[in-house]
Amino acid sequence: QVQLVEFGGGLVQPGGSLRLRCSSSENFYDFGVMAWYRQAPGTQRELVANITRSGSFVKGRFTISRDNDKNTLFLDLNKLKPEDTAVYYCTALRGQHLHWGQGTQVTVST
Repeated sequence: QVQLVEFGGGLVQPGGSLRLRCSSSENFYDFGVMAWYRQAPGTQRELVANITRSGSFVKGRFTISRDNDKNTLFLDLNKLKPEDTAVYYCTALRGQHLHWGQGTQVTVST
C-alpha cells in the first residue's frame, strides 16, 4: 500500500498564498501521473491539477510541481479566494492503481 502524506494546509486570508506538499517513502520514479484534487463541503471531489513525470505546470492561480529526487509533489496556491476552501488531496498512479493521501485542510477566510 502506497502511503502519501500531505502537509502545508491551514488558515489564510483572501489574497494570500500557501504551499502544499505531498511526500511518500515510495520512489517517485515509480509513479506515473500525480495530481491534486480538492473537495469542499457538500460538493464532489474535483481535479485541481495533474503532472506527468517531472517539472512544473501553471494552471491559473495554482502551480503544480514535482521533485522526484526528493519524493515530493507540490501545489502552490496563490491569490487565494474563500471558494478555494476545501480539503486538498494528492494522488499517485502506480501501475493501474490510483493511491490517495489523507488530505490537508485549506481554509481561506478573514
